[in-house]
Amino acid sequence: MQRIRTLQPDEMTQDQKSVVESITSGPRGEVPVLFQPWLRAPDLADRAQKLGEYVRYKTSLGPRLSELAILIVARHWTAQFEWYSHEGPAREAGLANHVIADLAADVTPVFDNDDESVLFDFVTELHRWREVSDDTYARALAAFGEAGVAELTCIVGYYTMAAMTLNVFRLPVPEGHPDPLT
Repeated sequence: MQRIRTLQPDEMTQDQKSVVESITSGPRGEVPVLFQPWLRAPDLADRAQKLGEYVRYKTSLGPRLSELAILIVARHWTAQFEWYSHEGPAREAGLANHVIADLAADVTPVFDNDDESVLFDFVTELHRWREVSDDTYARALAAFGEAGVAELTCIVGYYTMAAMTLNVFRLPVPEGHPDPLT
């Protein structure tokens, strides 16, 4: 059961309304359910939405790789809403259906692209060992450059924070949609 209710506009403070306006005027267009807990601390919500906008839409990695990283994080945390929100964009960005299905099943995919394999190893090692091996770091550096490795690390961190928030507050997928992950 969801642990926090959705704030209605007439219940919001001016600071909360300002954050909502900032979110809705950007590429998201609407306030994701994830922001409901964060809106309780408007300064946090504002800072989080700015970082989230950058790591989702503006990194050098591009949508296919960014969405792959997000799905790996969502699977690691079994964050149902995060997976639900990013499966479609991952497919639209060109991530292969078999890769998405394997990730959902918690099976290591066979990747069609080397950059996806490098990214998977990087994110998986970071989750499993809380660091990456020298070999994986070197492969990521060769594939993405220093800025790309920094951005990838931040994507993982941001979406880990998002997954934890979604799970702590038990924010569900929209009514009528089954949980996508088992």
